[in-house]
Amino acid sequence: MSLQQSLDAVLQRGVQPGGVPGVVAGVTNREGTLYEGAFGVRKIGTDLKMTKDSVVLIASMTKALTSTAALQLVEQGKLDLDSPASKWLPDLGKIQVLEGFDADGKPKLRAPKRAVTLKHLLTHTAGFSYQFFNENLQKWQAATGAPGFTSSAYASLTMPLMFDPGERWEYGVNIDWAGLLVEKASGQKLNDYLLEHVMKPLGMTSTSMKISADMRSRLAVIHARLPDGGLAPLDLEIPQDAEVDMGGHALYGTCGDYLKFVRMILNKGQGEKGRVLKAETVEAMSKNQFPEGMEVPSIVSADLSLSNHFPLPPDNPHFWSLAFMINSKPLPTGRKGGSLMWAGLANSYYWIDPTSGVGGVYLSQILPFGDIKSLPLFFEFEATTYAALAA
Repeated sequence: MSLQQSLDAVLQRGVQPGGVPGVVAGVTNREGTLYEGAFGVRKIGTDLKMTKDSVVLIASMTKALTSTAALQLVEQGKLDLDSPASKWLPDLGKIQVLEGFDADGKPKLRAPKRAVTLKHLLTHTAGFSYQFFNENLQKWQAATGAPGFTSSAYASLTMPLMFDPGERWEYGVNIDWAGLLVEKASGQKLNDYLLEHVMKPLGMTSTSMKISADMRSRLAVIHARLPDGGLAPLDLEIPQDAEVDMGGHALYGTCGDYLKFVRMILNKGQGEKGRVLKAETVEAMSKNQFPEGMEVPSIVSADLSLSNHFPLPPDNPHFWSLAFMINSKPLPTGRKGGSLMWAGLANSYYWIDPTSGVGGVYLSQILPFGDIKSLPLFFEFEATTYAALAA
């Protein structure tokens, strides 16, 4: 079968009852899109079809775009990777490390051993976390009444560090802070900066933190996977009047748009309407930036309503670049070692394989992350892509 026929069959099976409500996915090489397909519905119980131009919350797939923005400003000398980030954002210099709690449950805090840098933020080694991955952060929020990250409030970012900067990897609000650095260095709100300097040269016309009327007419609904395996639609949306443009998770977009970003990375910074990054910057975004002995650990969830556990293969160390997770060895799907990937909370995923010159984007809208149906469907989509291209 052709690539089109093979992938259509995989995705069509995936949206059968009990599976994924709707999915849109695509594959690109350096020259252009090789495949796009959409199946299922945007909301269960309706006849609103998922289409190739359906808009979804891409959530943490936002991070790579915000990282791109920050690195553009590094190229321009307006930011740098290794200076204390408090040079631009003094509040970052006030943040302390959480050491534990006293007998009354009051947080015990101390000054960090070293300053947070932009490189720490881009590599998720600054010490920040998310409450759904860290029980101590949950306890701190309960003790202080601080809002969660979904509030898009500035106060949700002023949490303590869970460890000293540079000591290990932990997933958290790092790229939200990187987005604030972009704002400070550029003088623009993050969404405006992204639209002008990232989306425009890439030709991404349906990606924004602000949902336009046109985008809303194509918007897919996020669903919750119920304990019995069923699905229920959720009334869940990133605040459209947000205090902070959250660079870690606030973008809505389409598969076709994100394929253009993937293609830019494959083409070492060249977008279809202009250069986005220098080739040497993309090289740095494609290489391990960890110190010797550090790797990305398996993710253990502290809130299974938002994310399942996400184990990584113990015999295949994973690292982090300035924007992406890197698998050091080939994966069973066919993805080559040294490839780049990440994902979004509502079960959206992408990979970029510079060795093979291909990448893929897979978008569904289900919580929790690592859905029992959607994650295996993504892996099958990827494996089928490699098998069909090799045939």
